[in-house]
Amino acid sequence: MSWGQPRSLQARQLLAASLGLLAFLALAGYALDRAFLETAESNLRQRLRSFALSYADDIDFLRSGELYYEPAALPDPRFERPGSGLYAEVVLPSGHWDSPSAQGPQLPAGKMLAANDETFEGPLPITEINGKPGQAYRYGRGLIWSVDGHAQSEFPYTIYILEDTTALSRQVSVFREALWRYLGGAGFILLLLQALILRWSLRPLKRVVDELKRVQRGLASRMSGRHPRELEPLTESINAFIESERENLDRQRNTLADLAHSLKTPLAVLRARLDDHAPENELREDVDLQLRRMNDMVSYQLARAASGGHALFAAPVAIEPHAEQIVRGLEKVYASKGVLCEFDIADGVQFYGEAGDLQELLGNLLENAFKWARSRVLLTVKVGEIAVGRRPGLLLAVDDDGPGIPPEKVALVLQRGVRGDERVHGHGIGLAIVQDLVRGYRGTLDVQASEELGGARFEVKLPPGL
Repeated sequence: MSWGQPRSLQARQLLAASLGLLAFLALAGYALDRAFLETAESNLRQRLRSFALSYADDIDFLRSGELYYEPAALPDPRFERPGSGLYAEVVLPSGHWDSPSAQGPQLPAGKMLAANDETFEGPLPITEINGKPGQAYRYGRGLIWSVDGHAQSEFPYTIYILEDTTALSRQVSVFREALWRYLGGAGFILLLLQALILRWSLRPLKRVVDELKRVQRGLASRMSGRHPRELEPLTESINAFIESERENLDRQRNTLADLAHSLKTPLAVLRARLDDHAPENELREDVDLQLRRMNDMVSYQLARAASGGHALFAAPVAIEPHAEQIVRGLEKVYASKGVLCEFDIADGVQFYGEAGDLQELLGNLLENAFKWARSRVLLTVKVGEIAVGRRPGLLLAVDDDGPGIPPEKVALVLQRGVRGDERVHGHGIGLAIVQDLVRGYRGTLDVQASEELGGARFEVKLPPGL
C-alpha cells in the first residue's frame, strides 16, 4: 500500500479537485491582480499627462529665455505644497524649473526629450522631504516654444510630472485585500459544493458496494438493476459471475447426487449377494457385471461434470476448423452409411467460449445427426441476435434426413433431471450434454422438423455476450 495516496476513491477525487480549484483560484487572483495594476498605472499615466498638458498651456517664456508661469488655476493644489507627493519639473536648455511641491524632496534628474516624445517610467527611487526613501512614477513630454510661430525664436523644453506611489499602493492594497477575501470565500463555498457533488455523484458506487456486501452475506441473491448506465456493465458482469458460480455449484451437487443415486442399486446388489453367501463363480460374475455398470456411470458423470463448466469471458473461437475436424472423424466411423455433411457457415462468425465446449456441442449434435441420417447432414452457423455495445449472438443448427422426432416426444428428449442410465436410449447422453452446455451459456435448444432435409433439426441460439 502506498502511504502517500488515500485509499478512498472519494478522498482521491476530492483531493485532486481541490488542488485543481486552488490552482485555478491562485492563477485567477494573480491575473486579476496584474490586470488591476496595469489599469491603475494606465490611469495614472493619463492623469499625469493631463497635468503636463495643463502646465504646457500656462507656461510662457520671456525674451531673455526665462520661464514665466502664472496659471489662472492650478491643475492640483498639491503642486503648491512642498513634499505633497505630486511634483512638476520643466527642463530647459540652460537649466530647469521646479514646482513649489518639489522644493525639499530629491527627485531623479530629467533629460531633454525630442519634440512630442513621451515617456512613462516607474516606480523610480526618490528621497522624501523627511529624508526617507520613496518611489514615484514619472511622465515626461517634449515640447517646443516659439514667439508668434517664428522659427528663429523656437527652443525646446520638457515637462516632467511625478507622483509618488502612496496613492497607487493604497489602491492596490485595498483591491488585493478585497480580491483575496472574496476569492477565499468563493473557494471555500466551491470546496463545500464540490464535496457535496462528489458525495452525491459517488452514491451509486456506494450502493453497488452495499449490494455486493449483502450478496456476500447471503442477504441478497444478486445485484439489482437500478444503477446508472455507466455502472450497468459492472453490475451485469457481477450478476453473470454470481449466476455462473451458482450454476457451477448446483451442477456439481446434481452430478454428485446423480452419481450417488446411480451407485446405490449396484452396491445394494453386491451387498445382497454377499449376505446370501452366493457361490464364488456366481459372485464373481455379479461383481464383474456391477463393476462395469458402476464404471460406466462414473465415466459418464465425470464427463458431464467436465463439459459443464465454461469460461465466462473467453476469447473467440473459429467454428469451421473444429467442425471440419469432427466431421472427418465421423465420416470414418459411419463410412458404411456414406453420409454427406454440408456446411453453411457465415464468414467471420465465431464462438465466444471454451474450445472444449464448442467441440462437445458440435460433436454431440453432429454425431447424433450422423447416427440417424440416411445420407445427408447440414450444419448451419450464422450470426444471431445483435445488441448495441455487446458481442453478437450465435445461431447453430444441425439438420438430418433421418426419421425425425415426433412433436410429442420432443419434451421427453429434452427432459431435465434424467439420470445417466435413463439417457442411454434414443438421443440420451449426447443431447443431455448439449442441453447442459446450452443452458450454461444462457442459450436455447429447439428441436423441430427440418424444412431443408425432412428429418430432425436441432437449433441452438446463444444470446449476445457481455
